[in-house]
Amino acid sequence: MTSECLQTSLLMLILALFSANASNWLYLAKLSSVGSISEEETCEKLKGLVQRQVQICKRNVEVMDSVRRGAQLAIEECQHQFRNRRWNCTTLETLPVFGKVVTQGTREAAFVYAISSAGVAFAVTRACSSGELDRCGCDRSVRGVSPEGFQWSGCSDNIAYGVAFSASFVDARERNKGTSAGRALMNLHNNEAGRKAILNHMRVECKCHGVSGSCEVRTCWRAMPSFRRVGGVLKEKFDGATEVEQRRVGSAKALAPKNSQFKPHTDEDLVYLDPSPDFCERDPRNGVLGTAGRRCNRTSKAIDGCELMCCGRGFHTEKAEVVDRCGCKFHWCCYVKCKQCRKTVELHTCR
Repeated sequence: MTSECLQTSLLMLILALFSANASNWLYLAKLSSVGSISEEETCEKLKGLVQRQVQICKRNVEVMDSVRRGAQLAIEECQHQFRNRRWNCTTLETLPVFGKVVTQGTREAAFVYAISSAGVAFAVTRACSSGELDRCGCDRSVRGVSPEGFQWSGCSDNIAYGVAFSASFVDARERNKGTSAGRALMNLHNNEAGRKAILNHMRVECKCHGVSGSCEVRTCWRAMPSFRRVGGVLKEKFDGATEVEQRRVGSAKALAPKNSQFKPHTDEDLVYLDPSPDFCERDPRNGVLGTAGRRCNRTSKAIDGCELMCCGRGFHTEKAEVVDRCGCKFHWCCYVKCKQCRKTVELHTCR
């Protein structure tokens, strides 16, 4: 191998490692609070940030607690959406928080990048609307009377600010070194798809005003969807994610479907470069924890069923006593009183 080829290969490896670890900032979710960050120097001590993110932190110290909340939202939603799958978003105390799974260009990594970007946009926007941040507030551009005849009023969520901050902070690592590497292009695309999941599902909320509860006048405002809704949208995009490869288009590099028979992906779709492992057996070197010991559903034929979850290894069955609420009655006014009932259930765990 010539020295020129060796240098090129080394550069590509560095770029791949650089882009693959772009989710390290999610380690902020492990902090109990960063609300105590009141000085710029503290930003240097935050684990997982690249230099450009440190600089953004110094210029936006008051926003960093929202970034932390966004990281926590992302992890919690990931764990909810994947709770019944072989890979269930288990976090580690190391970097990256999801282990080496996100260092590969898989569809799981695509989801993590998308939900993380959405988490920051959501949390920052919510902080703007609730008056927590001095530099932003409600979206005052939504004004006047709508074509439907209602009056725009109230506090519309300032999604433009939240999305802009997310793009600046979350995309910082890829933007810092350009977007020529395939993995960098994948990360940036999925980051934007996460933000689109909020933008494209904004809703209108209204309140009626009038005598005796009539709706003579209706005031409305734009509100974000719930983050559970955002997670559901991105989980659907995960299930239909497009496998892509890097190609040269003119003088630029872009991602295109690996299978030419598939239609091109949109800005809202998730894309991935590498096939996923089966996640069956424990493989610490590649960040795979395996499914041994995982709870499964004996009667289900889906991915949460014991046959698929346990990868054909079989499962253990044990009986356990659980306490549940039963015989609930409504009492005027206004509470519900329930009894506590004990019952024996079967629990199944993978071998």
